[in-house]
Amino acid sequence: MTDDNTKPRDSSADLEDMVASSDSGARKPAGMPGKLLVCIAAAWSLFQLWIASPVPFMLGFGVFSATEARSIHLAFALFLAYMAYPAFKRSPRDRIPIQDWVLATVAAFCGAYMFIFYEGLSQRPGAPILQDVIVGVAGVLLLLEATRRALGPPLMIVASFFLIYSLAGPWMPGILSHGGVSLYGLINHQWLTTQGVFGIALGVSTSFVFLFVLFGALLDKAGAGNYFIKVAFSLLGHYKGGPAKAAVVASAMTGLISGSSIANVVTTGTFTIPMMKRVGFSAEKAGAVEVASSVNGQIMPPVMGAAAFLMVEYVGISYVDVIKHAFLPALISYIALVYIVHLEALKANMQGLESSNPPKPLVRKVMGFLGGLLLMMVTAMVVYYGLGWLKPVLGDATPWVVSVGLALVYVALLKLAAGYPELELDDPNQPIYSLPQTRPTVLVGLQYILPVVVLVWCLMVERLSPGLSAFWATVFMVFIILTQRPITSIFRGRSKMSADLREGALDLWVGLVTGARNMIGIGIATATAGIIVGAVSQTGVGLVLAEVVEILAMGNLLLILLLTAVLSLILGMGLPTTANYIVVSALLAPVIVHLGAENGLLVPLIAVHLFVFYFGIMADVTPPVGLASFAAAAVSGGDPIRTGFQAFYYSLRTAALPFLFIFNTDLLLIDVTFLQGILIFVVSTIAMLIFAAATQGYMITRSRWYESAVLLLIAFTLFRPGFWMDMIHDPYESMPPAQFVEAMGSADEDSALRIQIAGLDAFGDPMTTYMTVPVPDGDSGQERLDNLGLELLIEGDKAIVDMVAYGSQASDLGFDFDQEIIEVLAPVDRWTKELMWIPAFLVFGLVIMLQRRRRDNMAATATA
Repeated sequence: MTDDNTKPRDSSADLEDMVASSDSGARKPAGMPGKLLVCIAAAWSLFQLWIASPVPFMLGFGVFSATEARSIHLAFALFLAYMAYPAFKRSPRDRIPIQDWVLATVAAFCGAYMFIFYEGLSQRPGAPILQDVIVGVAGVLLLLEATRRALGPPLMIVASFFLIYSLAGPWMPGILSHGGVSLYGLINHQWLTTQGVFGIALGVSTSFVFLFVLFGALLDKAGAGNYFIKVAFSLLGHYKGGPAKAAVVASAMTGLISGSSIANVVTTGTFTIPMMKRVGFSAEKAGAVEVASSVNGQIMPPVMGAAAFLMVEYVGISYVDVIKHAFLPALISYIALVYIVHLEALKANMQGLESSNPPKPLVRKVMGFLGGLLLMMVTAMVVYYGLGWLKPVLGDATPWVVSVGLALVYVALLKLAAGYPELELDDPNQPIYSLPQTRPTVLVGLQYILPVVVLVWCLMVERLSPGLSAFWATVFMVFIILTQRPITSIFRGRSKMSADLREGALDLWVGLVTGARNMIGIGIATATAGIIVGAVSQTGVGLVLAEVVEILAMGNLLLILLLTAVLSLILGMGLPTTANYIVVSALLAPVIVHLGAENGLLVPLIAVHLFVFYFGIMADVTPPVGLASFAAAAVSGGDPIRTGFQAFYYSLRTAALPFLFIFNTDLLLIDVTFLQGILIFVVSTIAMLIFAAATQGYMITRSRWYESAVLLLIAFTLFRPGFWMDMIHDPYESMPPAQFVEAMGSADEDSALRIQIAGLDAFGDPMTTYMTVPVPDGDSGQERLDNLGLELLIEGDKAIVDMVAYGSQASDLGFDFDQEIIEVLAPVDRWTKELMWIPAFLVFGLVIMLQRRRRDNMAATATA
């Protein structure tokens, strides 16, 4: 029996095996096979850096097309999958059986087939020969087996079902039947074009995801993971339930460098869970806090989960826009989790750990915090405007000057760090009763922030592609790994240059290998998900499923959102986050947008994709198969199922947010000004804290059931004030279709009309839908209509689309010849919806007053 302050030593091997089997492969062969495995992994990382860099274009050598790069990427992933993942649990872990060598070689050849025979395949598009089909069949089968090894049976079974469905279409029942495809047609679509396995998902894995995973692996190897954990504990560990608050913040920071929920749980949880238990959290609650915070690491910009990069391609917006839309929900979700932990600590009257910081008055603490914040803001402004001024002056020399300046800042930070003791890796099996001091802990690792700053700068300011941004951040990270030890040793006066350089090179090598091994599962998942996407596009099953879902939802948008959430959770029990997102977004995202338009709710596509993404990551939490919960339970010694349920309970805030931002897109910062954004952030944060208090049944004291119900109502009102305002005053005035031109003329230029149209869809079936028509420039309604590119035929009370100018705004909006305008809704002046916040805050004040009175009465009774 072990003490709460320690975790069972024999569970360390189980934990390592769990992370390895899910992320990087459980096999660690000795001797020459082991060396070959790590060399191929490192070669994969170097290949990805090569194709992301501008060097091939400068040299005119080693330039690969997108399809060739995807082919080589998959070849590496397949080869390493057979080398690193054993076939069965009883298969050897310390050697590679001969059959796996054969399978790995054949699979790699099949993966690289598009690259090797690229010229020949390009000369016979859509006409595969027998050799192509044999290689394609072998490739698909070997990909499915690699999927089973690396990711488990569920994704393999789902992909196999779609392959069988493609071939057996004529024999399917009812509306599921289709014309079917031949074996030649199937292999051509799935293996020899970019519609299936080598589609968008694998392309994103090749171009973006690998570099971000490699960047995270190098940053972690340099020591950033340990630094983030130490900083979080030094800042928050002494508060009530401090270790749990530190776990949330540490997991948020570690989420920057880890794309895996399970690895995040083990990395931070090994240290945070025992400390949470020490201050009074049960094993299940300690594990649940770690799971809830680790899983949310995938939704926290700037480095989100792999699925976020897929959104760039699927939604057709830049990664900067994805970050902008995802930022607010992710931030308030984390703030709410810190508050949930605080409420748990209040309920159990927990204390924090002993602080090592010298005591300071509150005023000095606040002044110090504000001073640091002001310094950061001033520095950011100086750098931003300074570079903006320097670029025209320096011209082509700007990158070199900026690089020198960055190197000088880096050396200065290492000089600063050298004045403090190094951060040591704590042994999680040893109790820690005091916390590190904040100032030395923060200052000793500031150099780790620089690569993240470079990444954000390239993404947000320079507007480089995600791949190129990650490349430059990774190059800087390589420079840090190689130089931080020797430079710091020189400043500390104990330099062993050759030994320090050798250690740095070894760290770099390990980082390259770790990054590649962490990518095996993602590369395989995106390729296999491509089979599903390819089957959907080839058979038209997406339209069938859309019809089925519409029938089940009975035309109700909320019901279809619930069905989508449930499907995401069910698929997520077996599919990794990325594959889950690809499957559900391909099948249901268009249905939600279409059904919303039919119901008069115009849902932005990014909101739907974020909805699917959120519920995809929730699957890592949800029992009975939430792997992150099992990893946390292995650390805490608690029951994994109870840990999963508790984590899901803590994650209710994450489950509620997607429904809220579908109906109130202000939360995604869509069409809001900067000041509106700040106001929305403040009010939404308060609303989420109120929601957390309601679900926890505790705010100032334990809540009565009716107080929790009222708090939920208040939170809903703050999140979606338009729901109540629309009941009081309709935001639109209905006008006859024949008055469309008059409505266009009387509307303000910055406003938009909402119209309902009837016509035929792309397949010739009748459809009725809503669309938002922005009001263009023009002095009259007819002039605005002409600028829109639209001509109407007015027949009595009817308005029929007579002509749509090619390439015009009207054409882009979806207007088509012979459509009939059924209703015109013009915006009206009304009270702003935010006025509904006032009664909500008044009722909230009443609940606070009731709870304070009850708490004071209980305290008086206890002392009497």
